[in-house]
Amino acid sequence: MHNNLVILAGGASSRMKKEAISNNLSAEEIAQANQRSKGLIGVGSSGRPLLDYLLLNAKKAGYKNIYIIIGEQGELFKEFYGNQDRNNDFNNLTISFATQYIPAGRVKPFGTADALFQAVEQFPELNQQEYSVCNSDNLYSAEALLALRKTESPNAFISYDRDALEFPLERISRFAIAKLDKNNQLQDILEKPSADVLEDYKDVEGKIRVSMNAFKFSGSMLYPHLKNCPVHPERDEKELPTVLLNTVKANPNTTIGIPFSEHVPDLTAKEDIADVKEYLRKHYPVLDWEV
Repeated sequence: MHNNLVILAGGASSRMKKEAISNNLSAEEIAQANQRSKGLIGVGSSGRPLLDYLLLNAKKAGYKNIYIIIGEQGELFKEFYGNQDRNNDFNNLTISFATQYIPAGRVKPFGTADALFQAVEQFPELNQQEYSVCNSDNLYSAEALLALRKTESPNAFISYDRDALEFPLERISRFAIAKLDKNNQLQDILEKPSADVLEDYKDVEGKIRVSMNAFKFSGSMLYPHLKNCPVHPERDEKELPTVLLNTVKANPNTTIGIPFSEHVPDLTAKEDIADVKEYLRKHYPVLDWEV
Protein backbone atom coordinates (compact mmCIF):
# COMPACT_ATOMS: atom_id res chain seq x y z
CA MET A 1 0.00 0.00 0.00
CA HIS A 2 1.18 3.52 -0.75
CA ASN A 3 1.54 6.27 1.86
CA ASN A 4 1.23 9.43 -0.29
CA LEU A 5 -1.79 11.74 -0.39
CA VAL A 6 -1.87 14.86 -2.58
CA ILE A 7 -4.49 17.44 -1.57
CA LEU A 8 -5.72 19.99 -4.11
CA ALA A 9 -5.99 23.37 -2.41
CA GLY A 10 -4.74 25.90 -4.96
CA GLY A 11 -8.02 26.77 -6.67
CA ALA A 12 -9.55 30.23 -6.88
CA SER A 13 -12.67 29.33 -4.82
CA SER A 14 -14.79 31.45 -7.14
CA ARG A 15 -18.18 30.06 -6.05
CA MET A 16 -17.31 30.43 -2.36
CA LYS A 17 -16.59 34.13 -2.87
CA LYS A 18 -20.01 34.83 -4.41
CA GLU A 19 -22.57 36.64 -2.26
CA ALA A 20 -24.41 34.31 0.11
CA ILE A 21 -28.06 33.54 -0.57
CA SER A 22 -28.81 32.65 3.06
CA ASN A 23 -28.36 35.00 6.02
CA ASN A 24 -27.30 32.51 8.70
CA LEU A 25 -23.59 33.33 8.56
CA SER A 26 -21.61 35.43 11.00
CA ALA A 27 -19.48 38.34 9.85
CA GLU A 28 -16.38 36.27 10.66
CA GLU A 29 -17.60 33.32 8.57
CA ILE A 30 -18.33 35.59 5.62
CA ALA A 31 -14.90 37.19 5.93
CA GLN A 32 -13.17 33.80 6.01
CA ALA A 33 -15.20 32.55 3.04
CA ASN A 34 -14.18 35.62 1.04
CA GLN A 35 -10.52 35.60 2.00
CA ARG A 36 -9.41 32.02 2.71
CA SER A 37 -8.99 28.89 0.66
CA LYS A 38 -12.07 26.74 1.25
CA GLY A 39 -10.25 24.04 3.20
CA LEU A 40 -9.05 26.64 5.72
CA ILE A 41 -12.48 27.98 6.66
CA GLY A 42 -13.03 27.47 10.38
CA VAL A 43 -15.94 25.07 10.62
CA GLY A 44 -14.78 22.94 13.56
CA SER A 45 -16.00 23.34 17.15
CA SER A 46 -12.82 25.18 18.14
CA GLY A 47 -12.60 27.18 14.92
CA ARG A 48 -10.16 24.76 13.29
CA PRO A 49 -10.44 24.41 9.49
CA LEU A 50 -12.10 21.63 7.52
CA LEU A 51 -8.68 20.48 6.35
CA ASP A 52 -7.90 19.31 9.90
CA TYR A 53 -10.67 16.74 9.65
CA LEU A 54 -9.53 15.53 6.25
CA LEU A 55 -5.99 15.14 7.59
CA LEU A 56 -7.34 13.26 10.60
CA ASN A 57 -9.13 10.80 8.30
CA ALA A 58 -6.00 10.48 6.17
CA LYS A 59 -4.03 9.60 9.30
CA LYS A 60 -6.67 7.04 10.30
CA ALA A 61 -6.39 5.53 6.81
CA GLY A 62 -2.63 5.12 7.21
CA TYR A 63 -1.25 7.89 5.00
CA LYS A 64 2.11 9.26 6.11
CA ASN A 65 3.22 11.76 3.44
CA ILE A 66 0.86 14.63 2.68
CA TYR A 67 1.47 17.02 -0.22
CA ILE A 68 -0.78 20.09 -0.13
CA ILE A 69 -0.97 22.03 -3.40
CA ILE A 70 -1.41 25.70 -2.53
CA GLY A 71 -1.71 28.86 -4.59
CA GLU A 72 0.87 31.59 -4.86
CA GLN A 73 -0.84 33.40 -1.96
CA GLY A 74 -1.15 30.27 0.15
CA GLU A 75 1.00 31.30 3.12
CA LEU A 76 -1.89 30.77 5.57
CA PHE A 77 -1.58 27.03 5.01
CA LYS A 78 1.94 27.21 6.40
CA GLU A 79 0.70 29.04 9.50
CA PHE A 80 -1.60 26.08 10.19
CA TYR A 81 0.53 23.13 9.12
CA GLY A 82 4.22 24.07 9.11
CA ASN A 83 6.36 26.90 7.77
CA GLN A 84 8.78 24.80 5.74
CA ASP A 85 8.20 23.84 2.12
CA ARG A 86 8.98 20.20 2.89
CA ASN A 87 8.72 17.68 5.69
CA ASN A 88 6.78 19.54 8.36
CA ASP A 89 5.59 17.36 11.23
CA PHE A 90 1.89 17.80 11.99
CA ASN A 91 0.46 15.23 14.40
CA ASN A 92 2.88 12.62 13.02
CA LEU A 93 1.96 13.38 9.41
CA THR A 94 4.76 14.66 7.16
CA ILE A 95 3.38 17.67 5.32
CA SER A 96 4.99 19.29 2.28
CA PHE A 97 3.70 22.10 0.08
CA ALA A 98 3.69 22.35 -3.70
CA THR A 99 2.77 25.68 -5.28
CA GLN A 100 0.48 25.97 -8.26
CA TYR A 101 1.75 29.02 -10.15
CA ILE A 102 -0.58 30.89 -12.49
CA PRO A 103 0.79 31.04 -16.06
CA ALA A 104 1.52 34.42 -17.59
CA GLY A 105 -1.55 35.91 -19.22
CA ARG A 106 -4.02 34.14 -16.94
CA VAL A 107 -5.88 35.51 -13.92
CA LYS A 108 -6.96 32.21 -12.36
CA PRO A 109 -5.16 28.88 -11.89
CA PHE A 110 -5.13 26.50 -14.87
CA GLY A 111 -7.17 23.69 -13.31
CA THR A 112 -6.76 20.50 -11.30
CA ALA A 113 -4.59 18.67 -13.84
CA ASP A 114 -2.23 21.63 -14.00
CA ALA A 115 -2.11 21.68 -10.19
CA LEU A 116 -1.11 18.03 -10.01
CA PHE A 117 1.40 18.40 -12.85
CA GLN A 118 3.13 21.28 -11.09
CA ALA A 119 3.18 19.22 -7.87
CA VAL A 120 4.85 16.18 -9.44
CA GLU A 121 7.36 18.45 -11.16
CA GLN A 122 8.25 19.88 -7.75
CA PHE A 123 8.22 16.43 -6.12
CA PRO A 124 9.36 14.14 -8.98
CA GLU A 125 9.67 11.14 -6.69
CA LEU A 126 5.88 10.83 -6.98
CA ASN A 127 6.27 9.86 -10.64
CA GLN A 128 7.95 6.62 -9.56
CA GLN A 129 5.41 5.85 -6.83
CA GLU A 130 1.69 5.44 -6.28
CA TYR A 131 -0.29 8.23 -4.66
CA SER A 132 -3.83 9.34 -3.90
CA VAL A 133 -5.34 12.70 -4.78
CA CYS A 134 -8.35 14.49 -3.29
CA ASN A 135 -9.90 17.91 -2.80
CA SER A 136 -9.25 20.06 0.26
CA ASP A 137 -12.89 21.16 0.53
CA ASN A 138 -14.48 17.68 0.75
CA LEU A 139 -14.44 15.53 3.88
CA TYR A 140 -13.77 12.01 2.62
CA SER A 141 -14.20 9.24 5.17
CA ALA A 142 -11.24 7.32 6.54
CA GLU A 143 -12.80 4.19 5.01
CA ALA A 144 -12.88 5.71 1.52
CA LEU A 145 -9.29 6.93 1.80
CA LEU A 146 -8.19 3.50 3.06
CA ALA A 147 -9.89 1.87 0.06
CA LEU A 148 -7.70 3.98 -2.22
CA ARG A 149 -4.59 2.86 -0.32
CA LYS A 150 -5.60 -0.82 -0.40
CA THR A 151 -6.64 -1.25 -4.02
CA GLU A 152 -4.24 -3.19 -6.22
CA SER A 153 -5.50 -1.46 -9.35
CA PRO A 154 -2.87 0.91 -10.80
CA ASN A 155 -5.46 3.69 -10.93
CA ALA A 156 -8.77 4.04 -9.12
CA PHE A 157 -11.40 6.46 -7.92
CA ILE A 158 -14.11 6.30 -5.27
CA SER A 159 -17.30 5.66 -7.19
CA TYR A 160 -20.04 7.22 -5.09
CA ASP A 161 -23.67 6.17 -5.21
CA ARG A 162 -25.38 9.34 -6.35
CA ASP A 163 -28.49 8.59 -4.29
CA ALA A 164 -26.49 8.56 -1.04
CA LEU A 165 -25.23 12.13 -1.43
CA GLU A 166 -27.21 14.50 0.78
CA PHE A 167 -27.27 17.47 -1.57
CA PRO A 168 -30.24 19.12 -3.28
CA LEU A 169 -31.30 17.20 -6.38
CA GLU A 170 -30.60 20.19 -8.63
CA ARG A 171 -27.00 20.20 -7.45
CA ILE A 172 -26.54 16.46 -7.76
CA SER A 173 -27.94 16.46 -11.28
CA ARG A 174 -24.96 18.56 -12.41
CA PHE A 175 -22.37 16.06 -11.19
CA ALA A 176 -20.48 14.15 -13.86
CA ILE A 177 -21.37 10.46 -13.91
CA ALA A 178 -19.13 7.47 -14.54
CA LYS A 179 -19.76 4.52 -16.82
CA LEU A 180 -18.30 1.28 -15.44
CA ASP A 181 -18.23 -2.20 -16.94
CA LYS A 182 -19.32 -5.34 -15.09
CA ASN A 183 -15.93 -5.45 -13.34
CA ASN A 184 -16.18 -1.79 -12.26
CA GLN A 185 -13.50 -0.74 -14.75
CA LEU A 186 -13.93 2.87 -15.86
CA GLN A 187 -15.21 3.27 -19.41
CA ASP A 188 -16.30 6.89 -19.62
CA ILE A 189 -17.15 10.04 -17.65
CA LEU A 190 -20.10 12.14 -18.77
CA GLU A 191 -20.35 15.78 -17.73
CA LYS A 192 -23.71 17.48 -17.20
CA PRO A 193 -25.72 14.31 -17.93
CA SER A 194 -29.29 14.63 -19.19
CA ALA A 195 -32.01 12.50 -17.63
CA ASP A 196 -32.51 10.41 -20.76
CA VAL A 197 -29.02 8.84 -20.57
CA LEU A 198 -29.00 7.88 -16.90
CA GLU A 199 -30.30 4.35 -17.50
CA ASP A 200 -27.32 3.59 -19.76
CA TYR A 201 -24.89 4.65 -17.05
CA LYS A 202 -26.16 2.44 -14.23
CA ASP A 203 -23.60 0.00 -12.87
CA VAL A 204 -24.06 -3.72 -12.11
CA GLU A 205 -25.83 -2.76 -8.85
CA GLY A 206 -28.23 -0.50 -10.73
CA LYS A 207 -26.61 2.62 -9.26
CA ILE A 208 -25.62 5.90 -10.89
CA ARG A 209 -22.02 6.53 -9.88
CA VAL A 210 -20.28 9.89 -9.54
CA SER A 211 -16.73 10.95 -8.80
CA MET A 212 -16.01 13.41 -5.99
CA ASN A 213 -12.34 13.76 -7.01
CA ALA A 214 -10.91 11.04 -4.76
CA PHE A 215 -8.34 9.20 -6.89
CA LYS A 216 -5.43 6.77 -6.69
CA PHE A 217 -2.81 6.94 -9.45
CA SER A 218 0.24 5.13 -10.69
CA GLY A 219 2.71 8.00 -11.02
CA SER A 220 4.57 6.56 -14.00
CA MET A 221 1.40 5.63 -15.89
CA LEU A 222 -0.31 8.97 -15.30
CA TYR A 223 2.61 11.33 -15.94
CA PRO A 224 2.63 11.49 -19.76
CA HIS A 225 -1.11 12.20 -19.83
CA LEU A 226 -0.75 14.75 -17.03
CA LYS A 227 2.01 16.51 -18.96
CA ASN A 228 0.04 16.53 -22.21
CA CYS A 229 -3.42 17.27 -20.84
CA PRO A 230 -5.50 19.30 -23.31
CA VAL A 231 -7.41 22.39 -22.23
CA HIS A 232 -11.14 21.92 -21.64
CA PRO A 233 -12.85 23.83 -24.47
CA GLU A 234 -15.58 25.36 -22.28
CA ARG A 235 -13.91 25.91 -18.92
CA ASP A 236 -10.46 26.83 -20.29
CA GLU A 237 -8.76 24.62 -17.70
CA LYS A 238 -6.80 21.39 -17.60
CA GLU A 239 -8.83 18.88 -15.62
CA LEU A 240 -8.05 15.60 -13.90
CA PRO A 241 -11.03 13.68 -15.36
CA THR A 242 -9.58 14.37 -18.83
CA VAL A 243 -6.22 13.00 -17.72
CA LEU A 244 -7.90 9.95 -16.24
CA LEU A 245 -9.86 9.17 -19.39
CA ASN A 246 -6.79 9.58 -21.58
CA THR A 247 -4.92 7.22 -19.26
CA VAL A 248 -7.73 4.67 -19.59
CA LYS A 249 -7.67 4.91 -23.38
CA ALA A 250 -3.93 4.27 -23.45
CA ASN A 251 -4.05 1.62 -20.69
CA PRO A 252 -7.41 -0.24 -20.76
CA ASN A 253 -8.59 -2.04 -17.64
CA THR A 254 -6.25 -0.21 -15.30
CA THR A 255 -8.74 2.13 -13.57
CA ILE A 256 -11.33 0.74 -11.19
CA GLY A 257 -14.29 2.52 -9.65
CA ILE A 258 -14.46 1.53 -5.98
CA PRO A 259 -18.16 1.59 -5.01
CA PHE A 260 -19.09 3.59 -1.91
CA SER A 261 -22.46 4.64 -0.59
CA GLU A 262 -22.11 7.56 1.82
CA HIS A 263 -22.37 11.33 1.99
CA VAL A 264 -19.32 13.53 1.34
CA PRO A 265 -19.54 16.91 3.10
CA ASP A 266 -18.58 19.67 0.70
CA LEU A 267 -17.61 23.33 1.03
CA THR A 268 -18.33 24.81 -2.38
CA ALA A 269 -20.37 27.91 -1.52
CA LYS A 270 -21.15 29.97 1.57
CA GLU A 271 -24.45 28.14 1.93
CA ASP A 272 -22.52 24.95 2.69
CA ILE A 273 -20.81 26.31 5.80
CA ALA A 274 -23.72 25.74 8.20
CA ASP A 275 -24.32 22.22 6.87
CA VAL A 276 -20.66 21.24 7.28
CA LYS A 277 -20.52 22.70 10.79
CA GLU A 278 -23.58 20.67 11.77
CA TYR A 279 -22.09 17.50 10.24
CA LEU A 280 -18.89 17.98 12.24
CA ARG A 281 -20.80 18.63 15.47
CA LYS A 282 -22.63 15.37 14.96
CA HIS A 283 -19.81 13.12 13.71
CA TYR A 284 -16.64 14.75 15.11
CA PRO A 285 -17.55 16.24 18.50
CA VAL A 286 -13.85 16.02 19.46
CA LEU A 287 -10.87 16.32 17.13
CA ASP A 288 -8.80 13.46 18.54
CA TRP A 289 -5.41 12.95 16.89
CA GLU A 290 -4.51 9.95 19.05
CA VAL A 291 -5.28 7.35 16.39
